[in-house]
Amino acid sequence: MTITDDVDLERRLRQFLPTDVDYASARLVDESAESLVVERNVVRPPSTLLDVGVMFSIWHDGGLGYGATNDLSTAGLSTAVDDARRWAAVTAGIGLISEPPFGHPTGTYTSPVDRPILVADLPERLELLQQQSRRLACDDRIVDWAASLTHRQVDTLLLTSNGGRVEQRFRFVYPGLRATANEGTNTQTRTFGRGSFCGQGGLELLDRYGFGDAAPRIAAEALELLDAPNCPTGVMDLVLAPDQMILQIHESIGHPLELDRILGDERNYAGTSFVTADMFGSFRYGSDQLNVTFDPTVPGQLASYAFDDDGTPAQRHHLIADGVLQRPLGGTASGNRAGLDGVASSRACSWNRPPIDRMANLNVEPGDMSFDDLIGSVERGVYLQTNSSWSIDDSRNKFQFSCEYGRLIEDGRLTSTVRNPSYRGISSTFWRSLDGVGDPSTFTVMGTPNCGKGELNQMIGTGHASPPCLFRSIDVFGGES
Repeated sequence: MTITDDVDLERRLRQFLPTDVDYASARLVDESAESLVVERNVVRPPSTLLDVGVMFSIWHDGGLGYGATNDLSTAGLSTAVDDARRWAAVTAGIGLISEPPFGHPTGTYTSPVDRPILVADLPERLELLQQQSRRLACDDRIVDWAASLTHRQVDTLLLTSNGGRVEQRFRFVYPGLRATANEGTNTQTRTFGRGSFCGQGGLELLDRYGFGDAAPRIAAEALELLDAPNCPTGVMDLVLAPDQMILQIHESIGHPLELDRILGDERNYAGTSFVTADMFGSFRYGSDQLNVTFDPTVPGQLASYAFDDDGTPAQRHHLIADGVLQRPLGGTASGNRAGLDGVASSRACSWNRPPIDRMANLNVEPGDMSFDDLIGSVERGVYLQTNSSWSIDDSRNKFQFSCEYGRLIEDGRLTSTVRNPSYRGISSTFWRSLDGVGDPSTFTVMGTPNCGKGELNQMIGTGHASPPCLFRSIDVFGGES
């Protein structure tokens, strides 16, 4: 039982929702989390989080105000409502908001969980990590290593002034593995997807991603990189594994399509976008093999939900269809501002932040090529896995990304391992070079747990799924060039 089950609190929240305004809502968030780490076979002190609070939102006379508090007493709730009223009055004359864009939804959502993570008690969870830590430490050249497991429980309750009620219960799991090998001046690190193998569920998520068997491979690949040559430099074909595709999707599709960024809201903090409002419906973002969906309905993906944090029902939409840009990542409010159809993407990281335009599950849809077909169609190129660093300009256009692990592709075959592989490009030019998309058997559902955006900053999880993809004639280079 969580605080969202508190019938008396729900009654009091409803009593505080004003009825003399155009629209009002109360969004209650109850979060708990635990993070366990075994580093170099040493159990670190567990980290825990308990956080609960409520945000009131008031729309009136063209203004919008927020008031948030973790004091759930009558006095605390009253102060938060007064704050929301005051800010709604202050913003009423600005002219950015014309009318309340939201209905009064009702519904529920619960993360799919087969085996709740707390079925395994704390000693069992620690023993699992200790076992993985010992497997990582397989060689004296492994100088640093760690195994981790974080789980979060987030329960939310959204109430609106005209009887709306949305209750959602999320269960997140984030496993991690890392091995760093060193020999002389050469240091190489290999990870378990750099945190991308995460999602909603329970202990079954560890089996879904092969967590129990991954440590020996990760350690072996870190050691293998010590003896590998630097990645060659030149223009060549590029095949990206799903755990690198998620970074490519996130940075060069997700952020450029955020509508508040396009409208200029992020200009002073995280930049703008090369995308403009008049591009939707006509701009060729990629080749005709590029199909990108916004889909919060995927079972078990990190950012799945039934309603966004403004109460808009979640639906699957194509953002890019056959390479052509269709619609932005914008919630109802910014969609109304821009005169564009958006998606249910208004999200907040907690009770003390207002919802803003965010990615949720942003996925590249499968094509029709097997992995062997993708590799077999390359005469000279590289296959890259797992992002290690990224850089992209303020308009989310020019980028440069590096990966943990690479293998050469020669005459249609994977051959030797290369270290420090990197590549660069321009977003739309890069996606137009897409020439092969893996079939459904290669499609992998993952996520990014730590996307930051907004002032005050909001750290939130975004889901990404993709097959491996083939890009032609890409500028590739080695980190030691």
